[in-house]
Amino acid sequence: MARRPQPMAVMNVVWPVTMLFGGLAWLLFYRRTARAALRGLSQVERGSSMAVSVATGTSHCGAGCAIGDLVAEFALVAFPVIGVVVGRGTLYDDEIFAGWIIDFVLAFALGIVFQYFSIAPMRGLGLRAGIVAALKADALSISAWQVGMYGVMALAQFLVLPSLFGGRADVVSPEFWFVMQIAMLAGFATSYPVNWLLIRSGVKEAM
Repeated sequence: MARRPQPMAVMNVVWPVTMLFGGLAWLLFYRRTARAALRGLSQVERGSSMAVSVATGTSHCGAGCAIGDLVAEFALVAFPVIGVVVGRGTLYDDEIFAGWIIDFVLAFALGIVFQYFSIAPMRGLGLRAGIVAALKADALSISAWQVGMYGVMALAQFLVLPSLFGGRADVVSPEFWFVMQIAMLAGFATSYPVNWLLIRSGVKEAM
């Protein structure tokens, strides 16, 4: 990637981040479909299929979610008082819900930032117009991603892990992040059709 930087600068961050949960599959996808040509052409300019463009856009959405979830989970471990700020002890007692709220807030914020740095340069938008466009383009996409991710994490933490190991996986355990990888892939699956509709309707730019 250092030798062939992406025409859209933010994608130089997106691809390594998505490989944290996508692993070898995302590396192969990047090398086969998204690696910038020596001429510096984008995927759209190289005639990528709709399916590839949507997968790239969904991965772009997932990068913000991945960073947000990673930061949020460890921040809550390091500073438990954050949970109190988002309602733990007053609205609910289970720490897992505090983690999910913080996850969503950070994932949403970072996802919009990532989208801003994609859509604003492509459309030549200023700060305010760029943020509005980014919100229109990615609000549903990020929400759909989190639905898939939370669904898998809920099944794992409330049903599967307790039945197999007698309890939930702690944030600092390998089991937690193994499940999170699977949850992220579920997020990709639930966000993909939303991204397809957003790109087809012109609300979101094809990548």
